[in-house]
Amino acid sequence: MKPILVAGATGHVGSQVVAQLRARDVPVRALSRNPPPDGVRGDLTDPETIAPALDGVDTVFLMLAGSAGALVPTVALLGEQVERVVFLSSGAVDDSLAEQDNAIGTWHRTVEEAIEAAGVDWTFLRPHAFATNTLGWAPSIRADGVVRGVYGEAAMTMIHERDIAAVAVEALTGDGHAGAKYVLTGPRPITQSEQVRLIGEAAGRPARWEETPLEETRAAMLAKMPDFIVDTMLTGFRELVTKPGEATSAVQDVTGRPALEFDVWAADHAAAFR
Repeated sequence: MKPILVAGATGHVGSQVVAQLRARDVPVRALSRNPPPDGVRGDLTDPETIAPALDGVDTVFLMLAGSAGALVPTVALLGEQVERVVFLSSGAVDDSLAEQDNAIGTWHRTVEEAIEAAGVDWTFLRPHAFATNTLGWAPSIRADGVVRGVYGEAAMTMIHERDIAAVAVEALTGDGHAGAKYVLTGPRPITQSEQVRLIGEAAGRPARWEETPLEETRAAMLAKMPDFIVDTMLTGFRELVTKPGEATSAVQDVTGRPALEFDVWAADHAAAFR
């Protein structure tokens, strides 16, 4: 059996893909800029570093690393050497638009189009809100049990990284997934304030949401991210207050089991918030 190359093998999703493939006794080649001891070093934005890792590989799990434009040459290389690519895209991609209306969707659709043009069998995973995003709240929950932000009633379908990886593993190893675009979500929408409460319960310490002024929150976010990403996120949160994210059945359709609830994710990661 040929090994499957897993890019981003040390990340939240990539590490789960590696673990779940190995649990099935599927050979894995774990690729990262800073690989584990049994992995291989490579930078997705530098095709010359990827080429050696493709030896004997015909299936690749790919994710966005750096700019979309920088990944396109690597996608072209994959088109020359492999048969199947499963790409971790984004739920921000909207197929009804001729041009994507936000930066996140544009980046991921750029890579999707390059993969489509590469002549490989492809599957696109388009997850919505990653539960792991809430790890950014860990310092404040550990400090005083309060998460400060805007749009606490924004309700989103948080997805566990284990579920994303489970769908990826099916697409990497099974038949019938070529050309599929799987929109992945958790089982139900859950507000930010409820997410905080559930994390507190899992961690064994009270935690609550505190609404803050929009400009104050935006300024704090700008210290970590560029303005166009911050504004895209804030617009999305505002819309989710009145129009909660819709759950899909894709996780169950592909894996045969329901998507994991957010409290399962909180329990799995409770140590980070203590």
